[in-house]
Amino acid sequence: MAPRDAGDRRHSPGEVVALFLKLGLIAFGGPAAHIALFHNEAVRRRKWLDDQRFLDILGATNLIPGPNSTETAMHLGLIRGGRIGLVLAGACFILPAMLLVLLLSHLYVRYGSAPEAAHLLYGVKPVMVVIIVQALIVLGRKAVVGPLTASVGAAVVAASFLGANEILLLFLGGFLVMVVKNRGRIGRAGGAGLVAPWVALSLPVEAALRPFSLPLMFLLFLKTGAVLYGSGYVLLAFLRADFVERLHWLTDQQLLDAIAIGQITPGPVLTTATCVGYMLGGLPAALLATAGIFLPSFFFVLLSSPLIPRMRRSPWAGALLDGVNVSALGLMAAVTWRLGAASFIDSPAVGIGLLAAFLLFRFRVNTTWLVLGGGAAGLLRGALLGAS
Repeated sequence: MAPRDAGDRRHSPGEVVALFLKLGLIAFGGPAAHIALFHNEAVRRRKWLDDQRFLDILGATNLIPGPNSTETAMHLGLIRGGRIGLVLAGACFILPAMLLVLLLSHLYVRYGSAPEAAHLLYGVKPVMVVIIVQALIVLGRKAVVGPLTASVGAAVVAASFLGANEILLLFLGGFLVMVVKNRGRIGRAGGAGLVAPWVALSLPVEAALRPFSLPLMFLLFLKTGAVLYGSGYVLLAFLRADFVERLHWLTDQQLLDAIAIGQITPGPVLTTATCVGYMLGGLPAALLATAGIFLPSFFFVLLSSPLIPRMRRSPWAGALLDGVNVSALGLMAAVTWRLGAASFIDSPAVGIGLLAAFLLFRFRVNTTWLVLGGGAAGLLRGALLGAS
C-alpha cells in the first residue's frame, strides 16, 4: 500500500482525534520522544506519509518558532484531516497534558508541593529511549544520503556535546549542505528564496512590581509562543525573565515547580504555561496562558505547510532542508544519549530497556503498550520498595 501524503483527499478527522488523544496521554520524554512516537504511529503503522515527507516536516518545524513536536503533530493532522485535522491534532495532543497539569497545579496550590511521579517515570524513561533509537535508525537511513550529510550530522552531535546553541547548529548545518551541494550554481544564481528565522519580538515591561493582569499575562505567553525556538526546555529562560525578574509575579522556586509539573506529565512541555497561569489567577488564567503560548504555532504551521513541497523541488531550499534534517537528527541523537544516561541508572532500568528493545525490534509491539508496560513496571518497583 503506497503511503498517503498531502495529496490524499480522504480526510479522516476522527482518526486524527483518536491518534493524538492517545499520544497526548502516553507521550512522555520530551520532544525527541514525541517525534519518535509520531514516526512510529503515522509513518510505520498507519502509512499516512513516507519517511522523506516526515523528515521534511521535521526540518520545516525546526525553521519556525514554537514547540517542534506539537507543530509536527499539527502537520500530520493537516495531511490526514485537512485544516480541521491541523486544529484537531494540535488540540488533542495538548488537551490531555493540559488537564493533567491543571490537576497537579490545583494540588500544588492547595498543598504547597508538586506530587511526585518518580516511580512512573523510572519505568517509562528507558522505554522512551528505546523508541527514540528506533526512530533515529529508520530516519537516519533517509537523512544520511552521503559523506556530506553524514559528516554534518556527526559534527552536530559533537558540537551539541560541547554546548553549542542548538538553533545555531540547525541553521549552520542547513547552510553548509546548501552551499556545498550548490557550489556549481554560486555566481550563476541571483540568490535563493529561503525560509528565514523569525526575528525575536520584545514586549516592553517595566522592571518593577506590577499588579497581576490577565491581558498582560496572555500577551506575554503569546509573545513567548511566537519567538520560542528549539526545545520546550528553553522556556525556563523566557518565563524567568518575564515573570520572576521583571514582574515579580513568581518566585524562582514556584517557576521551577511549574517546570517540574510540565516535565512529569505527558505531552508538550509548554503546558508549564498552564501551571504558571493557574498559580497566578486560577482556572481562567490557566486557560488563557495555554491558549497564548500555543496559538502562534497553529498559524505558523498553516502558513509554512504549502512551502515544504516547494522547498523540496528547489535545489537551494531542498539542500537547506537536507542539512536541517540531518542536523535535527544529530541533535536528537545527542538528546537521546543524555536521556539514556539519566534513564539507565541501575540494573532494573537496564532490564526494562532491554525487554522493550527486544519486543519493539523483534516483534514490533505497539509503542503504546510498551510505554504503559514501562510505567507499570516502575510503579510495581516503587510499591515493592515501599513495602520493604
